[in-house]
Amino acid sequence: MPTIRILETPEDMEIVEELQRRVWPGSETDVVPAHMLITTVHNGGLVLGAIEGDELVGFLFGFPGLESLPDGPRAKHCSHMLGVLEKHRDSGIGYALKQAQWQMVRHQGLDHITWTYDPLLSRNAHLNVARLGAVCNTYFRNVYGDMRDGLNAGLPSDRFQVDWWIRTKRVERRLSKRPRAILGLSQFQEAEVQHLFFPIPRTDGFMHPPEHFDTPNGRLALVEIPSDFMALKIADFPLARDWRFFSREVFESVFKLGFLITDFVFDKPNNQSFYVLTDGESLLGKVL
Repeated sequence: MPTIRILETPEDMEIVEELQRRVWPGSETDVVPAHMLITTVHNGGLVLGAIEGDELVGFLFGFPGLESLPDGPRAKHCSHMLGVLEKHRDSGIGYALKQAQWQMVRHQGLDHITWTYDPLLSRNAHLNVARLGAVCNTYFRNVYGDMRDGLNAGLPSDRFQVDWWIRTKRVERRLSKRPRAILGLSQFQEAEVQHLFFPIPRTDGFMHPPEHFDTPNGRLALVEIPSDFMALKIADFPLARDWRFFSREVFESVFKLGFLITDFVFDKPNNQSFYVLTDGESLLGKVL
């Protein structure tokens, strides 16, 4: 596992600049410049690096922010970027960077970290929700406008904003040396948890969204997404666009009904990915 350390020198930030170009190729204007990174670090922000040998293979960038609440503004940490070189993905580096962020931000006296990610990226959902314990009931349409990098170009930049309540027992359990076991689809099937819809299989191995979805009728519900949305986008861009607009309608609808995302399940034998929705009313008075 690479070493995780704080990055804070101008030389460090130039390397982070170059790493951004390698992780999100194709759009120089989307690179956060070194002078902005160093200024942020000197004013309460955080840049963490994952270093293997002499190479920076991953980084995380975040900064203090404010959120509007009924009783006035409240401080939080905004986690803006997390990038790992492709050959090092699925090796635990993203988890290690978030774990270090969790420790650092707690020392700043904050209890809330937010960030955004594409709802259709199952790898990110598995890390953010299943492993880290973030929850979500916020959907932003095209929040970054038209993005031009190789990973995001061509589709509306719809995003979840997740809430990571870093002092809760839920999150502490996920980040402990003995984290809880990842849930399997069979546990939800045995409990007869409702599927809001069933995608339509295609001969090429991809799935098409159906025309309609159901309204949740219980405390829990499952929403399926493509297990490899990037491969689907490359193979059939119109299908990727269909999934963007269909899933937008699903998540906006269930969030308006008071549901929130509390877990994520990857069913490896069938290569299927599911968000777990929980009725927010049933969580009142409980630790998430």
